[in-house]
Amino acid sequence: MARLVMKFGGTSVADLERIHNVARHVKREHDAGHEVAVVVSAMSGKTNELVNWVNEMPKVAGSNAQIYDAREYDAIVASGEQVTSGLLAIALQSMGVDARSWLGWQIPLKTNAVHGAARIEDIDGSDIIERMGRGQVAVVAGFQGIGPDNRIATLGRGGSDTSAVAIAAGVKADRCDIYTDVDGVYTTDPRLWGKTAGASKAQRLDKITFEEMLEMASLGAKVLQVRSVELAMVHGVRTFVRSSFDDPDSIDSSDGANPPGTLICDEDEIVEQQTVTGIAYAKDEAQISLRRVSDKPGIAAAVFGPLADAHVNVDMIVQNVSEDGSVTDMTFTVPSSDLEKAVSTLEASKESIGYEVVQSDPGMVKVSVVGIGMRSHAGVASTAFKALAEKGINIRAITTSEIKISILIDQDYAELAVRTLHSVYGLDKE
Repeated sequence: MARLVMKFGGTSVADLERIHNVARHVKREHDAGHEVAVVVSAMSGKTNELVNWVNEMPKVAGSNAQIYDAREYDAIVASGEQVTSGLLAIALQSMGVDARSWLGWQIPLKTNAVHGAARIEDIDGSDIIERMGRGQVAVVAGFQGIGPDNRIATLGRGGSDTSAVAIAAGVKADRCDIYTDVDGVYTTDPRLWGKTAGASKAQRLDKITFEEMLEMASLGAKVLQVRSVELAMVHGVRTFVRSSFDDPDSIDSSDGANPPGTLICDEDEIVEQQTVTGIAYAKDEAQISLRRVSDKPGIAAAVFGPLADAHVNVDMIVQNVSEDGSVTDMTFTVPSSDLEKAVSTLEASKESIGYEVVQSDPGMVKVSVVGIGMRSHAGVASTAFKALAEKGINIRAITTSEIKISILIDQDYAELAVRTLHSVYGLDKE
């Protein structure tokens, strides 16, 4: 039988009835003879409530500044997962399943010292392995570990996915099952087909490689948190995305076979790759252009160094040099939420950079074609450009990697562009 780690997000444990439903899923796997550990998030909305309390406390205490100790922030916001893990353990015990709740520091799951956005450095799964071997279900509070200062450290938003993959690696699990409110990874966002566009043509993928999933997650797909995919790829943790809202009694777990969902795995598990696996898109992108910048050594560092110091994440970069080579135009994208900060940073550095004018446009969308099969197929890019041109969609910027083509377009054309590319690469077909 298999050793499984099962992870349930906030919507899956939103109230007592849903926690009971989660317990039925866990009992099904336990009764099938599998060794089981479970990682849970806080109940839906609870973390936001706790964060709001942290933000409001200085005001109640008479301070106008939102200043608080990050270590205490972690102690507070980590409590949501503690509640869920205890409730699920009680639910399982009520069903006759031997279960025990665990907090991150009890495993221990060790992190670095960056409270609020800690990264996992080590995990000792030996105690959990021993207990799983004798039939006990470990119910682990996600999103948290213990820092070098011996205090609770949280992993940042989406950290429960990362916790689950880390624990799966630590206990050498055969699979990490991520239960969520969707039944797998789709070729694109199914919601892009509204009433005017007809029924959704997005298809659920049976399998997707770690690399493709990493690109999809980083480019806007919300199914998995990026860090969890990175961790799964590094440690080779086979990860399965499935729905927590399927009836637990309708799933046969006796042979360990995968129910409906999407398996994220190594490339060698996928016999024949499609040229394109999916179309991802990221809204809320902003374009910044620096006009007539002096073309000299060190100019890129002069532009992007201050932005990095201001913690502005720069993505697509395009540079056009004048015919005589004396000046250049530099265009790049940043998140729309960082646009004001990015422009003010550049304006403060105008003398050292030496540009003539800075222009910005917040209404951009990045649409990306992703597929590991692109490595061995020519003409993928030209197909995209031709299809978009036929729809009258203007391309502002283009970047490529071995398995990805990203195109920057005006926000008004986002849905049309995604549906067009989804169709032209044959992803509409069941």
